[in-house]
Amino acid sequence: MPKQVDHRERRETIARALWRVAEQRGIAHTSVREVAQEAGISHGAVQHYFANREEMLAFAMEFASEQTSLRVAESVRELGDPPHPRDILRVMLAEMLPLHPDARATSRMSAAYVLEALHDANVHTRAREGLTHGRDLIERIVRQAIADGHITPDRDPAAETNLLLALTGLTPLIELGVIEPREALTAVDHHLNRLFTEET
Repeated sequence: MPKQVDHRERRETIARALWRVAEQRGIAHTSVREVAQEAGISHGAVQHYFANREEMLAFAMEFASEQTSLRVAESVRELGDPPHPRDILRVMLAEMLPLHPDARATSRMSAAYVLEALHDANVHTRAREGLTHGRDLIERIVRQAIADGHITPDRDPAAETNLLLALTGLTPLIELGVIEPREALTAVDHHLNRLFTEET
């Protein structure tokens, strides 16, 4: 009896191969042919799952976001019940920085995707929607933390959200060895300590 192919698993295998190509050789090398070679499957097999490079890139980025969300959710479950909003934000920010292999792969994929978005209208729309969704989630946490008294009410939630996301700008400093990962986390902690009130 022929082996059943798990189509979702095959698509994820292709996505991970694309991450590796983007991480090692850059987004310009993420052609269907090069990704197929990295995945160890035929060019035709990749085309069976993705009609073109754009579809393959979009899925790879969505899968990267899913994996980040799963890691965040797992870490949040370990924080206690209910988790403190400061700790949730720390987990989210830490996962956006290249502090471990999985986060580094998705971070590099995200950076490559943003560069691609600057020159492709369809990719731009998808990337913008994804970033907007992530930013809105963080702002909701900040707003709720203000409402619950964890952050003083004089803080502007939109501005504080933007400042939190600005910490992800530490990524190139980490990647190029200008600062160590622990220094990035120290900066995140210092910012969160300033943002949250003493009751934390």
